Amino acid sequence: MIPTQLNIATFNTHKGLSSFNLRLTLHEQRLLIRKLQADILFLQEICGAHDRHHDLPYRGQYNFLSEDGWNFAVYGQNATRTRGHHGNAIFSKYPIVRWENENISESRVEQRGLLHAEIAVPGLDKHLHCICVHLGLMGRWRARQMSALSERIQRMVPKDAPMIVAGDFNDWRQKASLVLKQQCLHEVFEQMHGMHARSFPSTLPIFRLDRIYARGFDVHACHVHHSLANIGMSDHVALSASLIGNRHVGR
Repeated sequence: MIPTQLNIATFNTHKGLSSFNLRLTLHEQRLLIRKLQADILFLQEICGAHDRHHDLPYRGQYNFLSEDGWNFAVYGQNATRTRGHHGNAIFSKYPIVRWENENISESRVEQRGLLHAEIAVPGLDKHLHCICVHLGLMGRWRARQMSALSERIQRMVPKDAPMIVAGDFNDWRQKASLVLKQQCLHEVFEQMHGMHARSFPSTLPIFRLDRIYARGFDVHACHVHHSLANIGMSDHVALSASLIGNRHVGR
């Protein structure tokens, strides 16, 4: 059997706004997402509804982006505001057969969730489990949220199932990998280059906050999408990885 190859990307859209909230950049973000050519896309801070975006053909960024050639898409509402709501989303070229959004909020100020989807990918013997995350800014909140993520994996994901966990971890102290390695999840940039990618702020990336963790795959390539054309499109830069399936899921 030919090994399954998947292109994965993650991007914090910052509610479709540029750095410092100066302008709406959603149309530019849509073009970037097209160029990523991802099979599965993990998005954070994407608006399901917002009355500020009057020029959209649909109400809300989630619908505007997911209508652009994606066969399957799910949205997990986390934060509710007076003018709308936002959360995480997973877009897929392959069928999403089951999904759930788990509330892991530690504060009303920062409402967070784990968006968990099972995807039927051709060539894989078992469903691919994908979890899109956006963790809190406070260290003690992240610690409890990482525990919730680990518990969910143990409870909901078979040990022999392939899995991808991606998103904005806000992991300033580089602790997430220690927890996820216990679930046989390895970060793609760490595997390829020995360290996580610099992804924040987008104008001059210094901090290594965004991640793509994989289980049951070999890393073929990974990229940080930072260029003059993309500077300031969001406060984060997009990351992508090309993964090739293997049969050694539990290693």
